[in-house]
Amino acid sequence: MIQFKKNNNLSKNTVFDAKKDTTISLTQCIKCSAKLEDSKIIGSLGVCFYCGYHFKQPARQRIESICDKDSFVELNSNIVSANILDFPDYCTKLENARKASQEEEAVVCGLCTIKGFKVAIFVMEPNFMLGSMGIVVGEKITDLFEHALENELPVVGFTVSGGARMQEGILSLMQMAKISGAVKRHSDAGHLYLCILTNPTTGGVTASFAMGADIILAEPFALIGFAGPRVIEQTTRNRLPEGFQQSDFILEKGFVDDIVERKAQKKYIAKALLLHSYRKELMYDSI
Repeated sequence: MIQFKKNNNLSKNTVFDAKKDTTISLTQCIKCSAKLEDSKIIGSLGVCFYCGYHFKQPARQRIESICDKDSFVELNSNIVSANILDFPDYCTKLENARKASQEEEAVVCGLCTIKGFKVAIFVMEPNFMLGSMGIVVGEKITDLFEHALENELPVVGFTVSGGARMQEGILSLMQMAKISGAVKRHSDAGHLYLCILTNPTTGGVTASFAMGADIILAEPFALIGFAGPRVIEQTTRNRLPEGFQQSDFILEKGFVDDIVERKAQKKYIAKALLLHSYRKELMYDSI
């Protein structure tokens, strides 16, 4: 017999399994409303096995699924945000974000191999203020591109963000130009930048380095845009088409190159790296 217990988060429940005498944590799928065991969601790479909806995936879980085993080496893990504008309650928000995400900042950067290809990689963390871009995020991603340029490496990125971090004011907006400049220098040297947009990728991140990649991919059901659909409807006073800013809609309009399910991303990235001659001796059939 399984009994449900109330939870303050409407998308979360815990159940007690009398046969196993244990409490099981459940997450309700946003798309199909199925209740899924958290442990099984992690095992399926954060994808609903009923409808294919892609849940937000923590940065470390994504790194584990994309990078070759034991190949990831983190860079600049000791850089952390400070309340340089003395914005009210920002220090508390940062502390809460660190506890919620178990990360020091909203992006994790490093070096790894993906099916044998050496790459520089950044992965944004959805549980740290929804991957918002502040000074430290800008510095870490910029430094990664500069390291990749110096060492002639491709860059693979995963974005998830609500945009620039309002608590850092115009300093956060300046990161758009800073990162974009590093991306351009990396590109001018002939190196590949592949970016996968996940749900949601919006605001200043979309308007800068997320859309500056040579190959732009998206996950299924991802919200991609600058302003959100509700803001656009309120501003234009027009009803938006169904699926507006969803990855399928964005692909149809030509803003992304392909939609790739999470389980297929590692192989897709490796093939893209091979086609761009980053390891000519590796046979295509071995990927």
